[in-house]
Parts: sequence; structure tokens; C-alpha cells
Amino acid sequence: MPKPKSCLPALLASPLLVLASPAFAAEAKPADGLAISGQVRVRYEVIDGQARPNANHTDQIINTRATIKAVWTKGPWQVVGELWDARVFNDNAGTPITTGEINALELVQGYVGLDLPGALGQGSKLNVRLGRETLNIGSRRLIAADDYRNTINSYTGLHAEAQWRGGWRGSAVFTLPDQRLPLDRRAMHAHQVKWDHEGFDLQLWGGFLGKVISPKGAPVTLVEAGYLFLTERDRPDTPTRDRSLNTSSLRIAADPAPAHLDYELEGNYQWGEEAVTTASNAPRAPVSAANLHARLGYTFADKAKTHLSVELDYATGDSPGGTITRYDPLYATRRNDFAPAGLYNVPYRANIVAPGLRLEGAPGKRFDYLLTWHPMWLANAYDAFGSSGVRDSAGRSGTFAGHQFDTRLRYWAVPKRLRLEFDGVYLAKGGFMQTAPNAQPGQSTTYGSFNVTAFY
Repeated sequence: MPKPKSCLPALLASPLLVLASPAFAAEAKPADGLAISGQVRVRYEVIDGQARPNANHTDQIINTRATIKAVWTKGPWQVVGELWDARVFNDNAGTPITTGEINALELVQGYVGLDLPGALGQGSKLNVRLGRETLNIGSRRLIAADDYRNTINSYTGLHAEAQWRGGWRGSAVFTLPDQRLPLDRRAMHAHQVKWDHEGFDLQLWGGFLGKVISPKGAPVTLVEAGYLFLTERDRPDTPTRDRSLNTSSLRIAADPAPAHLDYELEGNYQWGEEAVTTASNAPRAPVSAANLHARLGYTFADKAKTHLSVELDYATGDSPGGTITRYDPLYATRRNDFAPAGLYNVPYRANIVAPGLRLEGAPGKRFDYLLTWHPMWLANAYDAFGSSGVRDSAGRSGTFAGHQFDTRLRYWAVPKRLRLEFDGVYLAKGGFMQTAPNAQPGQSTTYGSFNVTAFY
């Protein structure tokens, strides 16, 4: 295992960005006025038996993330600004780092918001935001701000959310998704500060409309439909797949509640066109892809609110032919349905069939846990599995990727101020992950991360 390099001075640099703030002490958020909040997180990650090609078989890194958020409220108006500083230490040439781990000193939020109560009728609520913002919409399987990952997705544009009589709710966006910079490995390793790019070369717009249909007193049941359109074209310095994707979504979900069954069924269908490579003259091909998530669960009426569920995730993969059938997860969260990103980063919502069992609960106010088991297959033998990069273009290595066991343990050492977290994954590799032409050697992958987060 590589010996960690000394990185104490650099580790201290990120937390000092927020510890220097006079608002580090707890304070109540005023109805009107200025509120300051944020967090400092230090994470140690280690992996043995790396599954992804062209990466260290054994590796360890330290991530730091420091944030500071200012919210100024005056009546119906809000002005919000938030800085993030996300860095990685102890990496080397074989460490698979990307902008998912590193984004030094970036303004991830900077917007003006306006509340318009009653604008859609008596008792209605409408909030409109203009500027750069992080977003969590619907199930978060299309647009999300993934908290486990060291960096976060931001979107610049217009965002509106509404609720009105009859249990109706909706959201609409017209955004330019921010593209994290720098992209070259040397600049990332040096933690070069470079403003993220937003522009009309990458646009995402659409909306979701839902209605609560549960009877009064029953667990909340929501029916929701949505549509998103993403268009992308090359920049002079950045070739892309020139995507033009339509994604439709339909979901019905009943929230967990003690002594009740809960469920969720979500289907997404994607169509449009996409270039077959990133070359500027690459031909375009039609797209036809789909994603399905299903869950059935039960919450026990015990002190821990123990929740047991059975689930299934499916996303199409690509196959030889004239149509692209690999599902594009857009800006979805990974941790909620699959496993941690970071050094592991194997399953994702693309070319996967993954039934599973999930057990979670909170035995006390300070402690909660999550345990999952997922046997995993490729939806298509010719495509790469999830986001692993492991592929057999001849389709001769089978489709069983392996059994994944995942756990998360969280404990509030100081309630609302200091949280400890452990995440662990064990992947017993299936035939595909052992025999595909670019598969890493070994029969298993073991991953762990230890997190300390201070909130203020």
C-alpha cells in the first residue's frame, strides 16, 4: 500500500477558509437578515483490488471539502452565495481523480430568490430563483446535488418551484449546467483555481409536475411526471459527444411511515441523437434508452424505525448497431441507490441490472446505519458495466458483474456540529469483472472511507 505523503499543511488550509469566519459559533437564523453556515469535511479513502482499468490496484487518498454559505433574507427576497473548496491529497499518476473529487475555491451558488405566496391562488406557494444554484429535483435520479461526492453539481439559470391547492406541486428549470474546471490532470493535481464554465454550448431545461393522491392521514403518495431536454455541442478547447437528448419520466411513490408498506416505481425513457465519438466530424446516431427503479419496503414500528426494502435498478446498455442504447443518467445522484463514488465508483445508472436488499435504521438520535446487498449484471454484454470502464466489445465475457455488499455508519459525536461516518464496500467479482479484456486482476474489491464533518 502506498505510503501517505505528508499533507498536514494542505489539510489545514481548506478548513481555515471557514474557521476564519466569525460566524463559526452556532447562531439562530434570523427571519430577516444575514445567516452564515457551512461545513468542513476530511475523508480518508482506501481501496484494495481496484476494479477500474488503468488505475492503481491498491490506493489511498485524503479528500478535504470546506464550504461557506451566506443567506441574506429581506421579506420575500433571498440573496444566496456559497463557496466550496474541494481538494485531494496523496494522489499519484495512477490515482483515478477527476473533477468529481477536485474543484478548488469555486462559487457553487450565487442567486437571487423571490417568494410569491398566493401567486397561483389562495394558499399557493411560488419561489423563483435566478443565478447559479445547486439542485435536487424529484427523486434526484435526473437532477441532483450528490453530497457524498467531494464536489457538487451547479446549474446557472432560472428555477421555479410551486405548490397549490389539490396537492399539486411543480418545478421548472432553464439552466446552463456548470462544467467543472480545470480538466487536465496536472492542473487538478496542483489544485489550480479556475472558474467553472457555463455557456449555451450545454443547456438543460424542462420541468416536473406532481400531485399528492393519498387520503388524509395516510403516508404521502405522489404521482409525478417530468420532461428534460439536454443539448450539448463542442467548445473550441473541449470536444464533446454533441448530445441532443429528450428524457421523459414517470414516478409513483409512497413515503415510508411506521407500520406501513412503502413503494416507488420510476421509469425514464430517453431519445434523440448523439455523436458516436468526440471527434468534430463524427456522425450522429439515434438514441433509444431507458431506466427503471422499483422499490417495495416496510418500516417497523420500533424505536429505530427499522426499514427493510427490496429493490431493482435497470438501465440499458449499448450494443452493436446503428442506435445508441446506453442510458445517460444526466446529473443523477449515485450514493442513494448504489454505492460511494470516489476511489470505488463502479456501479451506476448505465448498463446495469441490480436487484437488491436494503436495511436501514436509526437506533438513537445520534446513530444511523445502512446495509445493502446487490447482485449485479450487465444489461448488455457488449457495453462497459456502469461507470467501471470494464468492457468486452466482443460480448464474450458474460454478464455477471458480481455481488456488492455496502454499509454506511454515521454518528453525531456532537449533535448538529460534528459527525463521524464510515462507508465500506466489498465487491465479490463475477465472471465478467474477472475475464473481460481490460479487467483488473483479482477476485474482489474492498473499499473504505472514514469521514469527519464539522458543521457550523
